Amino acid sequence: MRMAKRVEELPPYLFVEISRKIAEKRAKGDDVISLAIGDPDIPTPQHVIERLCQAAQDPANHRYPESEGLPEFRSAIAEWYEKRFGVTFDPDREVLPLIGAKEGIGHIALCFIDPGDVALVPDPAYPVFSIGTMFAGGFSYYLPLTEENDFLPDLEHIPQDIARKAKVIWINYPNNPTAAVAELDFFERVVAFAKRYDLAVCHDGPYTEVSFDGYRPTSFMQAPGAKEVGVEFHSLSKSYNMTGWRVGMVVGNARIIDALTRVKSNLDSGIPQAIQHAAIEALTGPQDCIEEHNAIYQRRRDLLLQTLSEIGLKARPPRASLYIWARIPDGYTSLDFATKLLEEAGVVVTPGTGYGKYGEGYIRLSLTIPDERLEEAVRRLTLWHASKRG
Repeated sequence: MRMAKRVEELPPYLFVEISRKIAEKRAKGDDVISLAIGDPDIPTPQHVIERLCQAAQDPANHRYPESEGLPEFRSAIAEWYEKRFGVTFDPDREVLPLIGAKEGIGHIALCFIDPGDVALVPDPAYPVFSIGTMFAGGFSYYLPLTEENDFLPDLEHIPQDIARKAKVIWINYPNNPTAAVAELDFFERVVAFAKRYDLAVCHDGPYTEVSFDGYRPTSFMQAPGAKEVGVEFHSLSKSYNMTGWRVGMVVGNARIIDALTRVKSNLDSGIPQAIQHAAIEALTGPQDCIEEHNAIYQRRRDLLLQTLSEIGLKARPPRASLYIWARIPDGYTSLDFATKLLEEAGVVVTPGTGYGKYGEGYIRLSLTIPDERLEEAVRRLTLWHASKRG
């Protein structure tokens, strides 16, 4: 039996490896606290669950859905974008529901990348940007995200021959893993860059609703000309704590939406309709849950930031996202430091190198853990640090 090279060369997905290590520790009877994965612990809002239960009773929702989603769901997405960001989309041509944003991010490379083509991919970044490119037979040219540059790619330092050869540029703000944010002027520069080199822009924006201290993140689609060059992926996972329901969307350029619709119609049968009805309820129903959730995350952020400072880790207070991106002490690699915390404190963090080579020197910590477990993690980290000093 001979497997495809793309499978043989595929690195283990980061969180699969983390889950395996946690399972090994727990199998030995160890209590492990994970700050590694951005999976909200707060339940899906009750009114959304109630709508899902109602829709599940309707036999019409027991049959195959359509890849392009229910018309009323596409309309709800368009209405939400207009209310939230003041941008308008044609629900029939510029909106496409997804089986979670990850699915669309993984598949969109098939719309642009032929064997040998280049995608511009940030580093560090969500691994699916580069994995999707690899699956399509393309290559990723990595754009360093450095603290000195506020974790924004330096577009002017991309070699012209690379920019001319590239087909796609990926961006992601609020950012995973660095928690950096981008303002409208950056998105305007991306639009100009894309027009100069005939690039498609793919913006991954699932964290726009998770923000702190009164900050309101910007959508790439608010930049003048954004719809001419690109699309934005979004999700209900982080906004409404619906990670397990697998429902997201992509909006923007009609040609790109059409291409992705054609790819998806050959590969999947769409989102179960009962889940689409729940998503409509989330987008059109009461929105006070978002502010309530963010207050919880902000309290956790502040507690964790204080502890990190006390144990010698430096981190910028994030204005958005579910993460803290912390610089580790000198003398460690990211993997060494993460392994040490797991083995000696029973606390799991994500090594920065899991997101690319420019993640070296950092770890990512997630805020998606119940308060009492976070407080225990903080206690363990404090004791671990004290033992090292002693």
